[in-house]
Amino acid sequence: MARELTRQPKPSLFSSLLASNVLALAVGAAAVGAVAIGTLAIGQIAIGRLAIKKARIGSLEVDELTVRKLRVTERQSSDA
Repeated sequence: MARELTRQPKPSLFSSLLASNVLALAVGAAAVGAVAIGTLAIGQIAIGRLAIKKARIGSLEVDELTVRKLRVTERQSSDA
C-alpha cells in the first residue's frame, strides 16, 4: 500500500531576517524622528530666549544689552 507524504515548508531564514530588518529599520526611523523633534524644540527655546530690543549697526547703538563676556579690540585705521 503506497502512501503519499507531503511536507510542510519551513519558514526560510530569509523571511525571518527580512522581518527583523524591517523591525530594526522602523525602530531606527522612530529614533531619528525623536532626535529631530528634540533638536527643533531646543532650537525654539534658544530663539525664544534671544531678545533684541533695539539695535543699529551703522553707528552702533544698542539698548538693554546683557553681556556675559565682552572682548573689545581697538584697531587704528590707516585713513589718518
